[in-house]
Amino acid sequence: ASTALVEGKLSKNLKKILKKIVAKDAHEQLAVADAKLGGVIKDKLNLSCIHSPMVTELMRGIRSQIEGLITGLPSREMAAMCLGLAHSLSRYKLKFSPDKVDTMIIQAISLLDDLDKELNNYIMRCREWYGWHFPELGKIITDNLTYCKCVRKVGDRTNFASSDVSDILPEEIEEDVKAAAEISMGTEVSEEDINNIIHLCDQVIEISEYRTQLYDYLKNRMMAIAPNLTVMVGELVGARLIAHAGSLLNLAKHPASTVQLLGAEKALFRALKTKRDTPKFGLIYHASLVGQTNTKNKGKISRMLAAKTALTIRYDALGEDTSAEMGAENRLKVETRMRHLEERGIRRISGTGKALARTDKYQNKSEIKIFDPSGDSTIPAVSKKRKIQEVEEQDAEVTVKAKKFKAEMK
Repeated sequence: ASTALVEGKLSKNLKKILKKIVAKDAHEQLAVADAKLGGVIKDKLNLSCIHSPMVTELMRGIRSQIEGLITGLPSREMAAMCLGLAHSLSRYKLKFSPDKVDTMIIQAISLLDDLDKELNNYIMRCREWYGWHFPELGKIITDNLTYCKCVRKVGDRTNFASSDVSDILPEEIEEDVKAAAEISMGTEVSEEDINNIIHLCDQVIEISEYRTQLYDYLKNRMMAIAPNLTVMVGELVGARLIAHAGSLLNLAKHPASTVQLLGAEKALFRALKTKRDTPKFGLIYHASLVGQTNTKNKGKISRMLAAKTALTIRYDALGEDTSAEMGAENRLKVETRMRHLEERGIRRISGTGKALARTDKYQNKSEIKIFDPSGDSTIPAVSKKRKIQEVEEQDAEVTVKAKKFKAEMK
């Protein structure tokens, strides 16, 4: 039953039963609950099979009334039989499921994120705790793991002068630490406090080593299961895409636009609700190809990268070949497109920028230019001819008035 229902294969026992029960009559049809199994029966035994919603409803009725249809079987044994068949089917599906390897990747990337959060909390606590005793050390040593190793090896700051930490710190930084330890303004703490801080440092170092080991494991699993996806976007982004979709097969069913926005669902629905611009990228933003390009072209590169990534995902999930050649070719195409976009932005001076800038032949054009004084004053300029005419008219009016005045006096 498990082989027939899960893999669609016709076993020997089922073939014998069908030959005995079903008569080879052209007018009879065999109702099957699984269309795939019906096709196998038709090919092997040349029996006409039917699969329809009516058959599904008929099978449901048979399952619900099976105790009444089969006589002489106690209800306890019937329940045990149903339970055993359900366990057998589940076990067989789990054993032969093509998606079961994806569970390892999903668990590994989830654990990696949890370890990063815990490490950040532990290191922050360690720096704050030991900072009361030696606050200058946190400014000198910026690397968290080196800080914890140094604290675990030395302990009290008074031991720095006599301790050799050359295997942990470079020579210049070691001298700075020893000089700062002599004039430190930190408070004195008891030996018990130092021991507890050292235990915390041990935990940080152990978790860091385990995280490195887990990352190597995740890298190997991703290269084995989805090599083309790993080449396109990297191990971490590819694993997060698989974990977000649920499995590699589910991710292969997503279109490129969905792959581009996976992880940005909250921003997408908020933008649709408020009628604003939708986001351009989700988890794929953290891929190295998107990070290398400038801000102006991030949207274009993320769209093209999502399209090529969708192809590589389907090739990894459904293809028989396990090589990473397809991913390398698509990555090269995206890199070439990114380089063209950046070069076009540099070369474009004016216009559409579709053609390169053309250099015209140089011609020396020397022109003698005369200064125009018209712009020096805001008072409107009046021509000289107009001024002379106005003065002559005024003089003529004065003489006429003078003659009239003399005539009146006489």
